Amino acid sequence: MHLNQFIFLALFFFVPFICNAQQNSEAVDVQTQLDPPYSGTIFIESDIVNSNDPTTFTEITYVGKANRTMFDRRVNNWINVEAYLFDVTFDDDLVSEVQVNPEFGSVELAEIEAEKYAWYIGQLPTALRLDVETVWIHKGTQPFGGGNNNILIHTGQSDIYLQDGILEETLIHEAVHTSLDSYHKDESGWILAQQEDPDYISTYARDYPTREDLAESFLLYVAVKYREDRISENTYDTVMETIPNRIAYFDNQNFDMYPIGSVETTSEYEEGNSIDDFSLNQNYPNPFNPNTWISFSLPEATTARIEIYSSLGQKIMDLAEGHYAAGYHHIQWDADHFASGVYFYRLVTSEFSDTKKMLLVK
Repeated sequence: MHLNQFIFLALFFFVPFICNAQQNSEAVDVQTQLDPPYSGTIFIESDIVNSNDPTTFTEITYVGKANRTMFDRRVNNWINVEAYLFDVTFDDDLVSEVQVNPEFGSVELAEIEAEKYAWYIGQLPTALRLDVETVWIHKGTQPFGGGNNNILIHTGQSDIYLQDGILEETLIHEAVHTSLDSYHKDESGWILAQQEDPDYISTYARDYPTREDLAESFLLYVAVKYREDRISENTYDTVMETIPNRIAYFDNQNFDMYPIGSVETTSEYEEGNSIDDFSLNQNYPNPFNPNTWISFSLPEATTARIEIYSSLGQKIMDLAEGHYAAGYHHIQWDADHFASGVYFYRLVTSEFSDTKKMLLVK
């Protein structure tokens, strides 16, 4: 067994026992506090990130099948499979390998799953994707997982998260485990913030302070710092009264929060790192039924138009037209009243045009 596999198994199997020991040693402190305000933070607000928010996902490439060792919660162990492999690229130059369990049956079906989650993972801030080297995708309704430079996804559970409106929030939580835990959980500044705050934000964070407090707290840092207009006043006040020092700690780290940190002003996501070129991205999802998102980037403010064409090249409609600021934009097409088949969409400006193909399957 490789060392990193052992470490990952330790996270899955041994940490709960360690946390129990920590709970016993901290029992006096916990008893002197009121119960935390929440049980778990992913359930509090379902609009911290939503499907209308931008993604950094730009391209997916199938690279073949090969043997991969993946963790599968259905058997609570490692499995070796000939996985479908996809290289996924994001517009901040990060790359991940998506490994899809062969149980999905074909490369076409595997690619649908890979592209779906590449889109959602692309909505995570750069700081949370820095260490996401791989993504494992299985069927099943087991919980997601984070750590070991990986995000673990079970698609049946994903459907439940989507129904509850918390898939994006869950991915933020897991990505904190992947990209932040190892760097911050033992930092003196973080430990001091834990000690100085009135309470833990959730019973989950309190019961597993080393393993879960960062992930439980960071999601609400995103909420109060970047999505105040999407959360209730009560949620904002509760967070700032309960974990103000944790919020200040996150703020002082200068995390790269693109694209979340730039959603209000999409022209530049970081000083000196503006969009340089016009681009039209592949729609997502594709194939789709009946809704899909079309995204494009503009290096300058300009008038732009998105046109939809039939497979015969006949123009069906102007999906959108107007004056757009420099930056990243995305538009939804509802094709509910259109027949299955191949369609084309075209971005047109005074200086640029590009056309891509999409497939409606009903």
